[in-house]
Amino acid sequence: MSRLQVWARDLGMGTRFAFGGGREGWTRTLLTGIGVGLGVALLLISTAIPGALAQRYERGDARSTLNSERAEAPGPDTLLIARIGQTYRHKDIEGNMIRAEGPDAPLPPGLKRIPGPGEMALSPALDELLKSSEGALLRERLDARVSEIVGAPGLVGPGELFFYLGSDTLLKNGPEDYRVQRVTGFGHDTDREGLDPVLMLMVVLTFVALLMPVAVFIATAVRFGGERRDRRLAALRLVGADGRMVRRIAAGEALAGSLIGLVLGAGFFAVGRSLVGSVSLQQRSVFPADLDPAPWLAVLVALAVPAAAVAVTLFALRGVVIEPLGVVRTAKPSRRRIWWRLLLPLVGIGLLLPLGGRGNDHGRFNQWQVAGGVVLLLVGVTVLIPWLLERFVAKMSGGPVSWQLAVRRLQVNSGAAARLVNGIAVAVAGAIALQMLFAGVEGDYTKSTGQDPGRAAVAVMVNRESETSMDDLAQRIAAVPGVTRAVPLTSTQAAHQVPADEETVQVTIGTCDALGEVATLGSCKDGDAFVVTGSPSRDDVYGATAKPGDELFVGNVRGYGYGSASASGTSDRPGPAKWKVPADARTVPSREDPTGQLRGGLLVTPSAAPKDIGRFPDAQVYVQVDESGPDALDRARNAVFKADPFVTTMTLRDTTEAAGYSSIRTGLFFGATAVLVLIGGSLLVSQLEQLRERKRLLSALVAFGTKRSTLSLSVLWQTAVPIVLGLVLAAGAGVGLGAVLMGMAAQPLRIDWASVLGMTAAGAGVVVVVTLLSLPPLLRLMRPDGLRTE
Repeated sequence: MSRLQVWARDLGMGTRFAFGGGREGWTRTLLTGIGVGLGVALLLISTAIPGALAQRYERGDARSTLNSERAEAPGPDTLLIARIGQTYRHKDIEGNMIRAEGPDAPLPPGLKRIPGPGEMALSPALDELLKSSEGALLRERLDARVSEIVGAPGLVGPGELFFYLGSDTLLKNGPEDYRVQRVTGFGHDTDREGLDPVLMLMVVLTFVALLMPVAVFIATAVRFGGERRDRRLAALRLVGADGRMVRRIAAGEALAGSLIGLVLGAGFFAVGRSLVGSVSLQQRSVFPADLDPAPWLAVLVALAVPAAAVAVTLFALRGVVIEPLGVVRTAKPSRRRIWWRLLLPLVGIGLLLPLGGRGNDHGRFNQWQVAGGVVLLLVGVTVLIPWLLERFVAKMSGGPVSWQLAVRRLQVNSGAAARLVNGIAVAVAGAIALQMLFAGVEGDYTKSTGQDPGRAAVAVMVNRESETSMDDLAQRIAAVPGVTRAVPLTSTQAAHQVPADEETVQVTIGTCDALGEVATLGSCKDGDAFVVTGSPSRDDVYGATAKPGDELFVGNVRGYGYGSASASGTSDRPGPAKWKVPADARTVPSREDPTGQLRGGLLVTPSAAPKDIGRFPDAQVYVQVDESGPDALDRARNAVFKADPFVTTMTLRDTTEAAGYSSIRTGLFFGATAVLVLIGGSLLVSQLEQLRERKRLLSALVAFGTKRSTLSLSVLWQTAVPIVLGLVLAAGAGVGLGAVLMGMAAQPLRIDWASVLGMTAAGAGVVVVVTLLSLPPLLRLMRPDGLRTE
């Protein structure tokens, strides 16, 4: 018989034992399958994520008009479109106002027809929000009749808040009117800018750190029921099987469990895929159809998992002598060696150290070298935990009965306890290292905006083409309940000659209170004017200036469309008006406004301001609200939208994050959530399997009079001791790996102890929850009738 035939025979015999061993055999195989299945499901999800993100980008590009075909004049195939995005309760709502100029106007993706005046098409998520009690205030803003629901081709995700609003007043008044686009089609082709080396490093590390615990859990799951399996193998030796044969039979049992795991994993993936459409994290969501693993990756998982199950089983049995009369491992095992366990992390560090100090300035990192180094370091954690646990419990003795029972159990077989903690330790170590790297490079990708939310919650920006009355808008906002202050400012351009062919003079018009937001005025009354200089700390005000008594032209100083007619047939683009700077204008230092801008030019109060400047000013209203009052900001946004949908309401923020950095953090959040679920589920299955193996022992101890509380505490100690040691080792390894990664990113070493403690506490919290969930089965197992023979 050939070697291949021998392997096939013995693996097949092991598979039959796995499925034909009665209730015990089926239970063991099912638990192994569940453990493997959870890991397989997460692997399939991980392989599908890149494709899902690509589908999101493609649908976003398909509805974009950024580089679409444009038309200069209305035609049968033209469409007017303008972006009118909104914010509601810290949620971003994408929206467009559209108007068909002809019967063949292009149809936006996901729509069956273009909404008419007073109609709007909504995404399913926005429709659901508007119909809910939470969307009552938003209904006041978006109060048009719903004509249809936007289909999937027009949305980047099922949870996206998106709408099209039909209009019959939308106009494009000239080439300088950038708010409105006249397009003949949808679609945007672009070569997306690649990530810089440090961001790409973070992507690689995120995938490695999230997938390593999955691999560890799969390796743990295929070893469920190890002690009972070894006793069965001893019985096979008794009837004539040799040592190699029983190892191949054991591998066959593991192979059977892994195949069940593949089937269950595909089922778990299908269930998770069907539910993913209802999940939205940080306003990111994916359609179930997008979560489609690449076929070659799915095949790789299907082949790698059974192969790994066989390899792990053979590796686990390398030091076990199975004889006809028993298993030598039931005696005190030989002491574990340390040298090869230290070799793995040392080799990993050796791979990473040559990449130190490169940052973004010295080319890209070798992804395979980075991944290999990190994998070796994290694997080093898993192989060091058994040695550390063995040394810790070797010399222990004394203490309460529950402690003695737990220590003795760990002294006899610390391997099973170490396997229980391996996955959580790897996850914590990887998370700490990633958190350190994210914290270290945050300053490079998180920039200060210069805005001051303490002075204004939002800045309402009115474009020069708007027909909205500035005074009317400010009064509407000020009348909103919860608005404590609404400061309006109007800005226009002036020049010494027209058409202006050089820098213009900025003229800002407002009350004394409003002008105090942009300069340090001292005394001020209506009728005053001021010449603005740079501030004491900054002297970077751009633009020309003027002196008291200068004659200026104010308004349309660039000569845009003199005499062009509006929709009513009258000219709304008059020439500039003449104006003389008041002779008593004082010079004052400028001050950053709430948006962080430093103004120059002239400041004038209303009675001293130039008249008849036409529709060529820009205007802002700085709005502050009472944060203790409910929905004041959204009521103000409602008032602004009712006045003019094109008015921009900008929420002021202290900082802003680079898009790539923000996306990676979001991806890490998605992945970490999935891994935490896997950790909890796999730990619970592992715990239940270990309790099942000790069922008769626990029943015997109860039958001899041992208190249930004592046994419960002993089981808890058996879990707590390995977990504490594992988390301590994981914290140390995570800090060390994080230090190496920060050196690679050319960042100074800074340990974020809050993140270290937070990640360690999160790992401990998962273990606590799993332990509490395992208590009811433990109490049921501790019954004397568990000794009965069935």
